[in-house]
Amino acid sequence: MKLVTNFLVLFIAAGWITACSSDDSPKEPVQTPTEALKVENVLDVSYGDSADQVYDIYLPADRTLQTKVLILIHGGGWTSGDKADMNEFKDFLRDQLPGIAVVNINYRLADENNPPYPMQTDDITDVVNDLKQNREEYQIGTDLGFVGISAGGHLSLLWSYALDTVKNVKMVCSIVGPTNLLDEAYQNTTNENLKDLIFQFGADAEVLKSVSPLYKVKSTSPPTILFYGAQDPLIPNSQGIALNDKLKELNVIHEFTLYPNGGHGWIGLDLLDTSIKLKAFIETHL
Repeated sequence: MKLVTNFLVLFIAAGWITACSSDDSPKEPVQTPTEALKVENVLDVSYGDSADQVYDIYLPADRTLQTKVLILIHGGGWTSGDKADMNEFKDFLRDQLPGIAVVNINYRLADENNPPYPMQTDDITDVVNDLKQNREEYQIGTDLGFVGISAGGHLSLLWSYALDTVKNVKMVCSIVGPTNLLDEAYQNTTNENLKDLIFQFGADAEVLKSVSPLYKVKSTSPPTILFYGAQDPLIPNSQGIALNDKLKELNVIHEFTLYPNGGHGWIGLDLLDTSIKLKAFIETHL
């Protein structure tokens, strides 16, 4: 699990804020308020009884009930990590897409007595419901996007494909997120770290299938953008490639990038490429 966190820290610390130029982003559709709203940051909003069930919401100026919402989901092998890991990423998105509300969430972490599923997708549902219940106060819309890294990428895809029953999700991004827990590369691995990660969900094939985004994606699934590293020690190449092929087969709008020298994260020109592509995808689809 520590390996996941270390790679994610390297990835996030690489400098999302400076990865792109500060071009003006298109403004959200606005309704004329009686008084223009200013930027507001609301931290550690509770959405459940656990100390882990909190989120930060970063509200843009001049927001309205049509303002789009982007939810960030941290990684950490489903057992570790914190929304603070996404702070540099959050700052990049706020700088590059100033008209979007950004929500950075914590969720309950798995342990030997509490498997990741359905606990963590339930937490995402509770966050989404809390945002809807408070949209008048926040002055935000119902259109959602997801961006997740590693385990957060898996959760973003799974929730968007399987649990968004009212089709509020307009785009989803997975950066090095697992897509198929039944993959032979996982099932037959001799790597104990990988076994520990995957079998948190149990060993039953039907359960593993039910929590794999590859088996939940449909022709009506939201536009999807995927980023993977060909040298990733935790995510076999087949994970991203298989979902890319399935999205293509179903004619779902999508983009897929596999960086030949990327691991469980990357820096330099590859990171710049990710930044440019992700910003453009969010602008187009959210």
